[in-house]
Amino acid sequence: MTLTRRELLVGALTTGAAACVRGHAVTTTPPSITHGVQSGDVSDRTALVWARCSEPARMLVEWDTTERFDSPRRVKGPLVDPTRDFTGLAQLVDLPPEQTISYRVRFEREASRGASAWTVGTLQTPRADGFRFAWSGDTCGQGYGRNPDWGGLRGYQALHDAHPRFFLNSGDLFYADDPILPEKQLATGGIWKNISNERVARVAQDVDDFRARLAYNLEDEHYAAFAQSTSVIAQWDDHETHNNWYPGGTLTDDRYRIKDMSTLAARARQAIYEWVPIASKTIHRTIHYGPLLDVFVLDARSFRTPNNAPELTGTQAGSAFLGADQAAWLVDALSMSKARWKIVACDQPVGLVIADGDADHDGREGLAGRDGGQATGREVEFAQILAALQTRRVKNIAWLTADVHYAAAHYYNPERGAVSAFDGFWEFVAGPIHAGTFGPNELDQTFGGEVRFQWAPPPKSGNLPPWEGLQSFGTVDVAPDALTVSLWGIDGKRRYRVELPYVG
Repeated sequence: MTLTRRELLVGALTTGAAACVRGHAVTTTPPSITHGVQSGDVSDRTALVWARCSEPARMLVEWDTTERFDSPRRVKGPLVDPTRDFTGLAQLVDLPPEQTISYRVRFEREASRGASAWTVGTLQTPRADGFRFAWSGDTCGQGYGRNPDWGGLRGYQALHDAHPRFFLNSGDLFYADDPILPEKQLATGGIWKNISNERVARVAQDVDDFRARLAYNLEDEHYAAFAQSTSVIAQWDDHETHNNWYPGGTLTDDRYRIKDMSTLAARARQAIYEWVPIASKTIHRTIHYGPLLDVFVLDARSFRTPNNAPELTGTQAGSAFLGADQAAWLVDALSMSKARWKIVACDQPVGLVIADGDADHDGREGLAGRDGGQATGREVEFAQILAALQTRRVKNIAWLTADVHYAAAHYYNPERGAVSAFDGFWEFVAGPIHAGTFGPNELDQTFGGEVRFQWAPPPKSGNLPPWEGLQSFGTVDVAPDALTVSLWGIDGKRRYRVELPYVG
C-alpha cells in the first residue's frame, strides 16, 4: 500500500499552533495536528507513533493492516500539554510481522469538546526474507536551510524514492549552532536563499530554540512526507548542541550567553525526546528488526572525555569515546545478538582524523589519532572493544556513520594496522543529506584503514552548497546470505556498491 504525497500531507502541516485553552474559556475551533505524524524504533512487535497538537488534548492512535482501517485497534496515548511542547508518543504493541501497518492519529479535548481530523501514516514491520533500509545524516547544516527556489529538502524525496523500510538518521538532526538566515552569501559567488524565522535565525540556547529547529525540518513537504511513510531510528552527534561539544566543556563562542556545554546539551536532548520518536531513556539502544537484523545505536557524545584531555595522547585506558558502561553494553549486546546481521550505528567514523582546534586548544574531536601507530587515547577503548568481539567470535558486523559531509567506504584490515587483535570489518559513510559538503579527511592507520571508495569535493573547495550535487545517502539490502551496501547521490544515481557475504 502506497500513499500519495498529497494523502500523506492532508492535515499535517501548519505554520503555527492554535491558541491554548486557558481557564474555563471554550473555543469552537477544533484542535489540530501541527506537524504531521512520525513513527520510530520499529522492532519485532512494537513501534512508536508521534504527533503534536495545537493545544492540550488526548492523543489517540488507531492502526490496522489495511489502509481502509477495517478492524482498527486503538491505543490511548498521553494527554499532551506545554511541558512537552504539546507532543505525544504512543507505543503500538503486538504488531504482526512482514506487514505494512497503517496508523492514524487524532487529538480529542477533554469532555468531548472537539477533536482534530485524523492524520494517517504508515510503517513496516520486519521481514524474514530480506528488505532494504537507508541511512544518512546532517540536515540543514552550514546555514543551508529550506530553499524554495531549489525545492526544499530534496534529499528526503530521494530517500522516499529509494523505498527503505526504515531510515537510520545518523546524527546532526539539526544544527543548533548554525543560524538559518534568509540569505547566505556563498564564497564562490551567488546567494542561497532560505525560509527563515526568528528562532532558527539565531543559535539555539533556550529549549524553544531547539524545538524550533526540529519543527523547521518537519515543515518541509519532502521531510514530512518521508516521516509519515517511513519509520526512523535516530541518534545525535555534536551539532544538536554545538560543534565538537563534550560534557563539562565551556564555550568560547561569543554568540552564546550560555557557555556551559552540558546545559545546552540537556536542553537539546529534551527537545529531541519531545520531537523525535525515541522511548528509550538512553540514546544508545538496540533495535531488534526481525531475525535478520539488530541495529546497535551508539551515543558518542554523552560519555566522552574532553577533546583536549591529556589522556588523548596516552597509551593507557582512560580516555573515553563511548565510556566504560556503554562499551561493555555494546560488547555484551553484540555477543548476545541472535540476528543474522549486526549493524553498529556510530555517530562518528572510526578511523577518520577529526581535529578540534578552536582558539584555546588543539584537541581530538574524533576517535582516531593521526600517527597511525599504537592505540592512544580513545583508540585504546575501541581496541578493547574490537578485541573482545574477536574473543567472543562475533561475526557479520558492519558500521554505519555520517558526520564528515562526504560519502566513503572503508575497510579496516588487521594485517595492515598497528593494532591487529580484531576481525576485519567495513565502515560506510553517507551524507550530508542536506548541508554543506567538504573533505575528505585523512584515514588513520592504527586499525589498518583502507579507503575503498570516497566521493568528496575537490581539495580546498570549501563549504559547497547542496546544489553542487554532492548530497548523499546509503542503502543496505539485507538478505540471509549477504548485505549489499550502496552509496547514492540524491539524484538517484548509485556511486558505489559492495556485497558482504555472510560468514557462518
